[in-house]
Amino acid sequence: MTLTRPASPSADVRALLGLDIRSGGAVAFDDLAGLALRDNPRRAHLIVSRILGKHIPVPGATVLDGGHRLGDLVAAELAAQGPAGDVDDALVIGYCETATGLGHAVAQRLGMSYLHSTREPVADLPVAVSFEEEHSHAVAHHLQPGPSVRLAGAGPLVLVDDELTTGRTALNTIEALHARFPRPAYVVAALIDARTPAQRKAFDQRAAEIGVDVRVASLAAIAVDVPDDVLDRAARARAELAPGAPSPAGAPAPVHVYDDRWPADQPTGARNGLTAGETARLDDAAAGVARWLGPELSGRVLVVGTEELMFLPTLVAAHLADQHPALDVVTQSTTRSPVHAADQPGYAVRRTLEFAAPTEPGRPARLHNVVDPSAAVPDGAAWSDLRHDHVVVVVDTPADAAAPLAEALRPFADVVHVVTVTGGPR
Repeated sequence: MTLTRPASPSADVRALLGLDIRSGGAVAFDDLAGLALRDNPRRAHLIVSRILGKHIPVPGATVLDGGHRLGDLVAAELAAQGPAGDVDDALVIGYCETATGLGHAVAQRLGMSYLHSTREPVADLPVAVSFEEEHSHAVAHHLQPGPSVRLAGAGPLVLVDDELTTGRTALNTIEALHARFPRPAYVVAALIDARTPAQRKAFDQRAAEIGVDVRVASLAAIAVDVPDDVLDRAARARAELAPGAPSPAGAPAPVHVYDDRWPADQPTGARNGLTAGETARLDDAAAGVARWLGPELSGRVLVVGTEELMFLPTLVAAHLADQHPALDVVTQSTTRSPVHAADQPGYAVRRTLEFAAPTEPGRPARLHNVVDPSAAVPDGAAWSDLRHDHVVVVVDTPADAAAPLAEALRPFADVVHVVTVTGGPR
């Protein structure tokens, strides 16, 4: 995985909060992530991934490569555990919303079935398991497998998240599943393992109490020393930093809607689970989108996913770049997550757009940055002036529900394209 490190990665937030971060593992922390402040009086900082395609726009190939490298580490952990049942009957579960795409990339690499948790269960299908994410701003997770995948099985279970903070959510999940759907082996995989030594010990003790052997795979492991007054420091920093960047000036872009191109029987994601073969067919469908949409695009292109719908937009972005080399394509996703934005060089989140969520119009959703926060700025310009030539929104709702998002993006491109993928199950 080739990564370019920004000139001043996250150093400002470290100094503002008095954080000391030491990293190890296959990839250095500063290559994987930066730091931002949370808009939360009880939590100080947020690790902002540079390769996840969530808060920062990155090439689709970078997102997939990160997931595939994590999948290779998972394979090594499974091999180290010895015989773990039928690998063909294995299951990968990703956590919504941030790791839905990452988990799918891990499953794709391993050739395993995939299911992600959801905060938006579909009607007319029973929820098999619900559990809590204790530190999150939106805590409820549901597992709602459809006919393609089974929670019970003779193969291993792999849980994927972007960051392992304490490990409690992963163990909550394993405990809930092992009581009803036991598996012979478990691996927890994350881009960054941020557990303290005490948390690692508590993790192993609780796994033993549950009666399971749980291995952990990560690209980077970090140790963070946090001062006792970090919340006070964060409050002062939020008050003192520059505000988030405004939208670029200029005429808003026209919006083109494509609501009849997605195959009617093609699932769009793994909210209800996909086999490895179904993931391959999803990849083929994404390549089809790139074939017909690519000739409409030019220059710098941003492909936007919507909350839990991350993997399909990432595939579309990757195929656009492969099929149309003249395009400069990046991807990112909208999110529920509130983050403190500050238009300051070296800061990880420089702008936030807020709009009605396409899947739930009464709730706000957000899109952070829109342009790479470390992007080079031409002489005489400001970072806030940067924009894309085209923005492509991939959404699994009718186009009308995505209208607030499209409207928010009109200042950032010459044309906004809305591609609805509402044909098959999600």
